[in-house]
Amino acid sequence: MYRLLILNPGSTSTKVAIFQDDQCEIKVTVKHDTAELSGFANIMEQLTYRKTMVDQWLKDEGALEQPFHGIMARGGLLQPIPSGTYPLNASLLEDLRHCVYGTHASNLAAIIADAYSRQWNVPAFVTDPVVVDEMEPQARLSGTPGISRRSIFHALNQKAMARRAAQQLGKAYDQCNLIIVHMGGGISVGTHRRGQVIDVNNALDGEGPMSPERSGTLPVTALVRHIFAGGVSRRDLYKSLVGSGGLVAHTGTNDGRELERRANLGEEKAKTLLAVMAYQTAKEIGRAAMALKGHCDAVVLTGGLAYSQLICDAILQYSQWIAPHIVLPGEHELEALAEAGWRVLSGTEAPREYPSGRLMKCLKVK
Repeated sequence: MYRLLILNPGSTSTKVAIFQDDQCEIKVTVKHDTAELSGFANIMEQLTYRKTMVDQWLKDEGALEQPFHGIMARGGLLQPIPSGTYPLNASLLEDLRHCVYGTHASNLAAIIADAYSRQWNVPAFVTDPVVVDEMEPQARLSGTPGISRRSIFHALNQKAMARRAAQQLGKAYDQCNLIIVHMGGGISVGTHRRGQVIDVNNALDGEGPMSPERSGTLPVTALVRHIFAGGVSRRDLYKSLVGSGGLVAHTGTNDGRELERRANLGEEKAKTLLAVMAYQTAKEIGRAAMALKGHCDAVVLTGGLAYSQLICDAILQYSQWIAPHIVLPGEHELEALAEAGWRVLSGTEAPREYPSGRLMKCLKVK
């Protein structure tokens, strides 16, 4: 039996769990007051604040009375790497501490894990961070030299749900062709061909379908006119596309359940926007099907919005001809981290090594 501590920081909360192998012993979502967070100049300044709260939770739960065998941390914004589980090393930690490839709360996970790793003398890992990159060359090139497409998506949950869907199909993951649709604050649609995500929209930057917090892909010339006509700052423009775009821009809420409730009560605006989001998501599924040349074993709907029967049914109307649909609702990041930890510690899966050297310039928005 392997006892694992799981760490998953988000923008306004930190999820913590303890697993025995792949079975959850206890978990909590530690909420962070936005007013307190606003007092920090940057993500890295939150490190002591967040770790102290995790320390207190572990103490309150008596969790330190038994030893841990490993620590699993959500991977932050790192350099593009293949799918897998990576032991923490100096290069990985340096890239996260200095936010070399971007700034996000998930960058804190491995740094907190490293502190516990040293304290308890146990290994610590990250697995399937959002920057997992298995895209084929033709998926990267754009029509403008110097601008290429990047692989940033819900890799952790997509990979975990792909494995689960493959089990339902009676196959190994690397024997399947799957389209995995993660629907949360952003929506990512990944083309999984025999265990590799050969194409996927950049959900972090808002590419692809409109979502609760993302504008989705926009008409390019209209966006250019909007930028030069509005006199908006770079930061405000970015926020309007990522974080404050999509459903929240139209309705004031990013809560899919609330919008479904309004739609069921007959509110036309809510009905229209949910229908448009479903339509755009289905079009992205169609694009993924083309990358598989039509050879698709299943389309998997996952993420928080997959709990919505209304949204899933609307997508199904457009895409049911492609392949059978499997609905696996929710975000299973804690479970996915625990499963990866068990695979590596048990010797079922070999760990990978995070490379040294920097491949890209910092992507922080000013």
